[in-house]
Amino acid sequence: MAETAELTLAGGPALSLPVTEGTEHEKAFDIGKLRDQTGYVTYDPGYKNTGACKSAITFLDGEQGILRYRGYPIEQLAEKSSFLEVAYLLIYGHLPTAAELADFSGQITKHTLVHEDMRKIFDGFPSSTHPMAILSSLTCALTGFYPESINPNLSAADTDLNIVRLIAKMSTIAAWTYKNSVGHPLNYPRNDLDYASNFLYMMFSFPTEKYEVNPLVVSALNKLLILHADHEQNCSTSTVRLVGSANASLYGSVSAGINALWGPLHGGANQEVIEMLEAIERDGGDTSKFIAKAKDKNDSFRLMGFGHRVYKNFDPRAKIIKKSADEVLSALGMQDSPLLKIAQELEQAALTDQYFIERKLYPNVDFYSGIIYKALGIPTEMFTVMFALGRLPGWIAQWKEMRENKEPIGRPRQIYVGETERDYVPMDARK
Repeated sequence: MAETAELTLAGGPALSLPVTEGTEHEKAFDIGKLRDQTGYVTYDPGYKNTGACKSAITFLDGEQGILRYRGYPIEQLAEKSSFLEVAYLLIYGHLPTAAELADFSGQITKHTLVHEDMRKIFDGFPSSTHPMAILSSLTCALTGFYPESINPNLSAADTDLNIVRLIAKMSTIAAWTYKNSVGHPLNYPRNDLDYASNFLYMMFSFPTEKYEVNPLVVSALNKLLILHADHEQNCSTSTVRLVGSANASLYGSVSAGINALWGPLHGGANQEVIEMLEAIERDGGDTSKFIAKAKDKNDSFRLMGFGHRVYKNFDPRAKIIKKSADEVLSALGMQDSPLLKIAQELEQAALTDQYFIERKLYPNVDFYSGIIYKALGIPTEMFTVMFALGRLPGWIAQWKEMRENKEPIGRPRQIYVGETERDYVPMDARK
């Protein structure tokens, strides 16, 4: 017999609520008919206790520190996969065969060029424009270059083409956004390089000299992109699904997700880590002073990059990227960096000091990713762009799943707390 729950309203009959259970034994009350049968809605600010969809893409258990994409542990994927292999897995539900991955990668390589008119749009932005504003604008602008993408009844083949175009062109747009911000000539993509190497080439090469791709840097970038590729129903992913539920195009939906990610409460954490480390360095580098400030409940100072809203014991991604951070900094000869020394002292305090242990304030993935991006020469304003580049396959997978499941248009309810009905007051009678 299926499990149910009973809701009893004062003076009324009991209402039977079906219980739905996921494959990892997560349970939820199904309140789909609650308003029709009772006239009531639920009140859940921020949707912290509301499952808005059923998804087969990512499983996250914050209490146990578990993150899996399509059932595969993040630890195995980060160690053994490439970013495009993980992108294929998220979007299509299975690890690709060698032929499937070669075709997918080849199609993405083929579509990395963007229309030359894109350069005119770049020229229209003031030099002070934040890179995320450019990224979201140009992502949405792809709808203008591919107007057929707005058709809500695209064939599977046409949908796949839009997916390939978006993955391919966003890396070019992201790299060009950086080059444009520093006044450097734009680099066209190279078809002889893999995805991560090509992105680094477009970001950091100059027409005047040969650019050598560092394999360790490529490996670290691949891991960073994989670790950020999806994270269940977070703010930006929920935004993509909500916008997509209105039958908005893939490009328009992902553009909305980029803007959600841009919010400092969501995607700006690794930037805040670097800004914190730099502030400590400017103050003299005494980490014990700032650790004491962090413990002082009357002090507004907060350690950035420690603890996590979802993970209660540890962030499984942090363990993976810490190793890459050590390798990259060593390979780049930055072991003696003042910022790294400060970061290591803060990390040691968080891992050994009972104050931080009791409050589960462990270093998270943002703590280490910011250090790596800084070491690679990526400016802090570009950190959220890098986050978006990694999160793109997850957004696409979630959008695709939502459309294939024929989910209804999102329409949250509210509890109205404004004025009750009142009569219009003529201008001359108002006080």
